[in-house]
Amino acid sequence: MAKNTVCIWFDHDAEAAARFYAATFPDSSVGAVIPAPGDYPDGKAGDTIVVEFIVAGVPCIGLNGGPHFKHNEAFSFQIATDDQEETDRYWNAIVSNGGQESECGWCKDKWGVSWQITPRVLTEALATGGDTARRAFAAMMSMKKIDVAAIDAAIRG
Repeated sequence: MAKNTVCIWFDHDAEAAARFYAATFPDSSVGAVIPAPGDYPDGKAGDTIVVEFIVAGVPCIGLNGGPHFKHNEAFSFQIATDDQEETDRYWNAIVSNGGQESECGWCKDKWGVSWQITPRVLTEALATGGDTARRAFAAMMSMKKIDVAAIDAAIRG
């Protein structure tokens, strides 16, 4: 296990989430699936309590801790995409698998984990500053899934 690992709390479905992430994003995999050595408040000995996984190169663990804590937008994975095809592929995978759309490139998967599917052209335009950033930002504010052609058009003015 990596020295620094993102721990994500799940109700009881960390393994299903980890397997979905591994099947959806490159450089992703599922590692150890660890059973609880004893009963705990929301499970029994032998139930999966921890799942080690990697999402797009980021080491994570899923903790099956029960329904006590819910996900929110204070934590999200941000996936940088190179074009509309890649943006569509990840967005559609998340949303069509029981997830939901949000605003400005954000969506949630069926487990409630937030994702930002962000084309690099948008990030680069915002980093440029000035009028380019203002135009790209204004275009983004009207979107759910980011439309790369519309961001390109906004950048050109």
